[in-house]
Amino acid sequence: MQSQALHMMILLLIFLLFLIIYTCAAAAAQEVHYPKAKLGCKEKCGGVLIPYPFGIGHKDCYLDDWFEIECSNQSSKITSSAPHYKPVLKRTKLEVLNISIGDPLQAIGGTLQVNSPVTFFCNGTESSPMVDLTGSPFVYSQENNRFTAVSCDFALMESAADVVGGCKSVCNNRKSTSCDIGINCCQTTIPPYLTMMSAFILNRGENQTADCGDYAFLVDKDWFERSSSAHAVKSRRHVPVVLEWNIINSTSSFALFGSYVTENFDPYYYDYYNYQGRPYCLGSPALDYNNRSTLSCYCPDGFEGNPYLLKTCQDIDECMRIGYARCWAHSKCVNVPGYYFCEGKKKTKLILIIGLGAGLGLLLLLVGAWLGYRFLKKRHTMKRREMFFKRNGGLLLEKQLSSGEVNVEKIKLFKSKELEKSTDNFNTDRILGQGGQGTVYKGMMTDGRIVAVKKSKIVDESQLSDFINEVVILSQINHRNVVQLLGCCLETEVPILVYEFIPNGNLSQYIHEQNEEFPLTWEVRLRIALEVAGALSYLHASAAFPIYHRDIKSTNILLDAKYKAKVADFGTSRSVAIDQTHLTTLVHGTFGYLDPEYFQSSQFTEKSDVYSFGVVLVELLTGQKPISFRRSKEEGKSLATYFITSMQLDRLFEILDAEVVKGGSEADIILVANLARRCLNLSGRKRPTMREVTAELERIQMSEKTSNGGENYEEVEYVRTDSIEPWDVASSSTGTGPGLDGGPSSSLHEIPLLPYKSW
Repeated sequence: MQSQALHMMILLLIFLLFLIIYTCAAAAAQEVHYPKAKLGCKEKCGGVLIPYPFGIGHKDCYLDDWFEIECSNQSSKITSSAPHYKPVLKRTKLEVLNISIGDPLQAIGGTLQVNSPVTFFCNGTESSPMVDLTGSPFVYSQENNRFTAVSCDFALMESAADVVGGCKSVCNNRKSTSCDIGINCCQTTIPPYLTMMSAFILNRGENQTADCGDYAFLVDKDWFERSSSAHAVKSRRHVPVVLEWNIINSTSSFALFGSYVTENFDPYYYDYYNYQGRPYCLGSPALDYNNRSTLSCYCPDGFEGNPYLLKTCQDIDECMRIGYARCWAHSKCVNVPGYYFCEGKKKTKLILIIGLGAGLGLLLLLVGAWLGYRFLKKRHTMKRREMFFKRNGGLLLEKQLSSGEVNVEKIKLFKSKELEKSTDNFNTDRILGQGGQGTVYKGMMTDGRIVAVKKSKIVDESQLSDFINEVVILSQINHRNVVQLLGCCLETEVPILVYEFIPNGNLSQYIHEQNEEFPLTWEVRLRIALEVAGALSYLHASAAFPIYHRDIKSTNILLDAKYKAKVADFGTSRSVAIDQTHLTTLVHGTFGYLDPEYFQSSQFTEKSDVYSFGVVLVELLTGQKPISFRRSKEEGKSLATYFITSMQLDRLFEILDAEVVKGGSEADIILVANLARRCLNLSGRKRPTMREVTAELERIQMSEKTSNGGENYEEVEYVRTDSIEPWDVASSSTGTGPGLDGGPSSSLHEIPLLPYKSW
């Protein structure tokens, strides 16, 4: 028995030895070196592969100056250490860590990993700003990078003097060495096609300066997840950042790649026999504001090599590659350019019969499996819809509807199929706008009615009761200056809300952008202010329960077909019981509009909405943005501070918009300015109520009509011929409640990104 066991072990070892030899031979056969750089050009620097269009040395080794790599010796001359070379992108002075050409089948373009500086803040100054890539073929990758800040203050990203994003963290211990996202540090995404960025620390106190321990950086998210802590970055001056690169489609590049450029190319249906592995180049849409188009080159499926060398890509021998499907018994693998096939060795009648029988049996099995899959999928879909309906509070809503206390006609429960059909299955072409809480789509119902469908991103199951109560309450609002909530859909993974469609964009666009078709005259501004004040007065005092909006701003004031104001975006709003005088939550709102008293007490009252309205009123008077880093430190970054200071210095008419000065009387302008100043009082108790604000604006409007001879100012129904952004959901609201703008807010205090262009 022992002898037999020994023989078996020897045979097993011999089999394993042959298997190892075969595997090594197959691996050696597939390790074929394909040139990456031009002939005669250096291919590596410091262990980093440098593929063309990048290159080292002579100008023929790279496409143009932007792709020139300088291989510099980083070793110390004093210590006479061994040479240590590092590749550096010459024009940007960035150290190169890795270069990738891209993969068309996975929709991955060329990437470049570089070392980017960490920005440290100390006494209001910053060190080592990020490299400006404007005019280059490189952009900071939105998919692969994250903006990260270690600070207890608001960290902002700015590009071309505009705030494009940011975040805020909560610090439990400034000396702590740990960093959980949201505690001691924060992290957020960046906009697409970003070529330049500066980081700022926004201090909430007037005389505060950034702690010398504060710093911010853009970082490769995969590298950051592998690192132990963001505080470990403090010992580094540079961190890895991913850039996306393309060939700029200029005259010279077209002359070089022109014959290879193709449209609507499908790499799966490549004509292998006619082209024999010829690379191809695809054009892409405009890359930046200079309206430059780009080219990306690839080898077809089944071939590999460097397509930018414009030589025939080399065929992959699938028969020798480990991991490829092997042929069946009694057949051999035959490699052909671009693919392979199996060729039978023995074609006997028995094999044919067995093959036909097996094929027929497999066909029947597949048909049965497909029918079973369809049945199980349909059943699974129905159960998922039932589960989502219950989880999203559908049973609670049905209970309130059946109680008879709610007007059933005003609340409609939409079916998911109905909304999918109305939005063309939530097609990206139907997107009106998107922000941190959800995406808004333009939908057309079967009766021809146009609606706005808001699809949330996340949902907090612990607060679904509050969400359903808000849906019920907001559905009962019937005011001409409030956007109507038509209903909701609860049988999807996250709740979907359906609103009336408002076609003419938001007030911010008309204040801060020139629009000749609908100019904001003094009369129009006064009328819009009165309409918004009336809507807020209704929400605070005339609704069934007082409702605090909590995010009043010019982007949340929409203009309908007749350019009448409509208050929108109740994602952070809350209803309040009759005996409540305040609401305690985490921070909600938008920088520049948020009640300063809220930061200290975390108590939101109706006077907080009054403060935000006051900022909107100042916007209408001055035509300036609520937060601007272009104003001097003495003037103040905040529009509210700048406005109050100007009034104290008797410089009101120096900061007013030209349309206001031209159209309004001096007395009426001063009355409105004083009203705005009262709304911006730091003490909430000294601010007027929205009912008092509405009455004051009505008196000013009546005085305006009387002073103009009693003329009847009818609103002119302007007819638009073009399309602008009809909906803005780039909300910066922050908190924990399941807001109607798409689910529970994040614990990070996000800054609004630039809205997408809509229809």
